[in-house]
Amino acid sequence: MAKPMDNVRLVRLVGFVEGCSWLLLLFVAMPLKYGFGQPWAVRVVGMGHGILFCLFVVVLLRAHLSERWGLVRSGILFLAALLPFGFLFVDRSLREA
Repeated sequence: MAKPMDNVRLVRLVGFVEGCSWLLLLFVAMPLKYGFGQPWAVRVVGMGHGILFCLFVVVLLRAHLSERWGLVRSGILFLAALLPFGFLFVDRSLREA
């Protein structure tokens, strides 16, 4: 039987996937929409990214409560997820924790 993933590793994993979807939205889907008239790209990638971002918020809240992180730490991790490449900061800071 597989060992369940701990909350910190789950935040790292979901954060990484969510961050990659954010980059895909910004650097692939948006240029396709505005440069080549393909709005479907933003609809598809945007929906996936939105779902992943909501999932990230849920796993971050779960880790915040279970690991008893302070509001400042969790807030910084949340704000980093809003920035392009911020997921790398989230991953690095949690890897070192």
